Amino acid sequence: MTTPTPPPTTMAAYVAKPTGALAAVVTALRAKLDIGLPETSTELWHGHPVWMDDGVPVAGFKAYPTFVTVLFWRGQAIVDGSGKLNASGSAEMAEFKLRSIDDLDEALFDGWIQQVRELEAA
Repeated sequence: MTTPTPPPTTMAAYVAKPTGALAAVVTALRAKLDIGLPETSTELWHGHPVWMDDGVPVAGFKAYPTFVTVLFWRGQAIVDGSGKLNASGSAEMAEFKLRSIDDLDEALFDGWIQQVRELEAA
């Protein structure tokens, strides 16, 4: 019997864990969220990276074996003409999935992050 690999306990370890196409995805997401949400703090929350505003989650992502899900806690309030954001859960959360770095529309993502900042400032 093999011992399961323990889950990452730091942001750096979490971002270093995915391989292949997903490695570039999580690296890019971390950089974009760090730059786009400078007033937030980051932590591993429920086992995945989350950007917090005074202890309240605003954005995060979770890597799975074949895709990465990006989460915006107030995402249903984001104006999204692309139709790429999907309602998730019973609150205001929205999500979208990336299978490779080619799925990341940087201008669109940056616009969503700008809206997240505005929502949190309101």
